[in-house]
Amino acid sequence: MHRAAHTALYDWSNILGPAMIRQCLNCRVPPQLSSRAYSVVPTPCDSEEKEMLDRMLRVDHAGEYGANRIYAGQMAVLGRTSTGPLIQEMWDQEKLHLSKFNEILAENRVRPTALLPLWNIAGFLLGASSALLGKEGAMACTVAVEESISEHYNSQIRALMERDPERYTELLQVIKEFRDDELEHHDTGLEHDAEKIPGYWLIKNAIQLGCKAAIYVSQRV
Repeated sequence: MHRAAHTALYDWSNILGPAMIRQCLNCRVPPQLSSRAYSVVPTPCDSEEKEMLDRMLRVDHAGEYGANRIYAGQMAVLGRTSTGPLIQEMWDQEKLHLSKFNEILAENRVRPTALLPLWNIAGFLLGASSALLGKEGAMACTVAVEESISEHYNSQIRALMERDPERYTELLQVIKEFRDDELEHHDTGLEHDAEKIPGYWLIKNAIQLGCKAAIYVSQRV
């Protein structure tokens, strides 16, 4: 078991490199949220299925990574306010999501997007800048991002269900669970005055346009 764990860590370090490993370690999952490692992706039947699954997992990992950086930015600004515990609670769930996709990528030898360094900076800046607008700004950002992510997860669920729901049972279970968490965060943002910020719809649409662009390029790069 120890040898297997060492091998998995070695493979993962070769994929990401030392710098990104250090970055990921800064986003640790609290012990009470850690989940067991298990494979949820079936062995691809051919190169076409392999490419499809790789793109799917790559963009999901990128989305969860970006969400973590957004919440990190929000906590940097609002962490010591009354809104801090609420943001921290949502961030803790995102850490769990990212941890699981880290495992899945390593187990299936899927490289993460080459744009992780960009999403690292962009995500943090988006979170911090929205938080500078106050609680309402942070919640508006949360609504926009989580709605985009949940819609993307829904499109993946439909695609896997149409392809072969029995074959992808475990992967569907993970995606549905994470989708439900994102919808919960979306509703939390609405419950905490997201729509009260001036220019809410403009802010929301601008953020979602950026999310769609990030999803598009993360699948391919």
